[in-house]
Amino acid sequence: MVTACFCVVVTMVLLVAWQWAVAATTVDADPAIAAPADPSATLTTPMLSFRRAPGVLSRAINTTAFRVQLSSVLDRVPEGSCVSVAIDGQVVSAKGSATPVIPASNMKLVVGAVALEVLGPAYAFRTRVLGEIGDGGVVAGDLVLLGGGDPLLTTDVWLAGNSQTFPPTSTTRLEALADAVVAAGVTRVNGRVVGDASRFDDEYYHPSWSTELHGVEGGPIDALMVDDGWLGTTPGAGFATDPAFHAADVFADLLRARGVPVAQGAAVGVSDFGTEIAGIDSQPLATVVQEMLTTSDDNTAEALVKEFAASRGADGTTAAGLDVVRSTLAGWGVPLDGVVLADGSGLSRDNRLTCDALIAVLARGTVDDPLGAGLPVAATSGTLTDQFTGSPVAGVLRAKTGSLNGVRALSGYYPAVGGDTVEFALVLNTPGADDVSVYGSVWDALAVSLPTYPSGATTDQLAPR
Repeated sequence: MVTACFCVVVTMVLLVAWQWAVAATTVDADPAIAAPADPSATLTTPMLSFRRAPGVLSRAINTTAFRVQLSSVLDRVPEGSCVSVAIDGQVVSAKGSATPVIPASNMKLVVGAVALEVLGPAYAFRTRVLGEIGDGGVVAGDLVLLGGGDPLLTTDVWLAGNSQTFPPTSTTRLEALADAVVAAGVTRVNGRVVGDASRFDDEYYHPSWSTELHGVEGGPIDALMVDDGWLGTTPGAGFATDPAFHAADVFADLLRARGVPVAQGAAVGVSDFGTEIAGIDSQPLATVVQEMLTTSDDNTAEALVKEFAASRGADGTTAAGLDVVRSTLAGWGVPLDGVVLADGSGLSRDNRLTCDALIAVLARGTVDDPLGAGLPVAATSGTLTDQFTGSPVAGVLRAKTGSLNGVRALSGYYPAVGGDTVEFALVLNTPGADDVSVYGSVWDALAVSLPTYPSGATTDQLAPR
């Protein structure tokens, strides 16, 4: 009885205190405050309506149906290959996703993502001209052409006559650098034009590449190279045995064409880093990465890997650059079991990636960021120009292709209705995989399946209104 009375008293005290607090905090309405919103404009969905179901319910309904659709893709993927499909980073269907596979040019997805992280989207390669201008604009000694690792340094003549299916884009014009030297007042070079490529090592071709790939697919790679090291506008014209010498020789000719004699021709060497007379920057790295992904530019990928190391003051080697790639992936939490990094372009058959690792890299980005925006668009651009024509994913799907003998890869994004993004990684490693008769049915099944998500009500459709 005493306890009950005590509880009643405490309750009354608290009730009085609450009423006093309400009265103390009540203030007169401020006439400057806007009137309440029109009640008729508020949400009209009843509290118990299905439309108030959370987004997770919509995701669950759609994921279940989507997984059924994707079974037609998984059924076509042979052992030793891998496929994984995720929605906003959450894997919904996979087969062999932890299997280490040869990725071919899907390696460039990893390199591009790491480049944007390590170097930054605004980073630019700078090619410099060093020397001392004397009386009358005469350079008494040598003029140094100092390579900054720009893989897209080209001449107008080479670019105009280039016979590649997907020639480089977003290039850096060597003619513009020659013009800048003239504008700086140089009238004559009594010495040589010396090409300095010391930023990178002199491993022009990765040792694991087949010699039939040299120059045609990748290399020669150097910190100073022009026109991809080609000696003409077609592969049949041959490739420079020393890219730095070739670049210095071409630059000397460009100066002569502008009325600036170069008395002693071209040479290679390591400069003592004299005064900068002129310089030219590449396009921002975001654009360089886009060029690499859209055209599947092997030289750009290899130069980026070496630049990862050089930009940190280390030797500009592939091995040192790949150490940066691996440590960056580890820092992101990308699963690295079975992953082997041999080069940057994917030309090496020693590379191994997993679909789990590719999905993890894709999930860090979006379809609209510099990585996603750089991917070829189905039936529209780059290496997908003639793929998926007339398909439900034409003009929508964005993906990086990859092809070697017995390898066919396709990884990227599909922006779905309702705002979700589907990430997918598909790497076939099987005899004949690079032939359309083998990979075509798998790609077709993927193209039919992806647009079925969402198959039920979207989150937007379920939201209160």
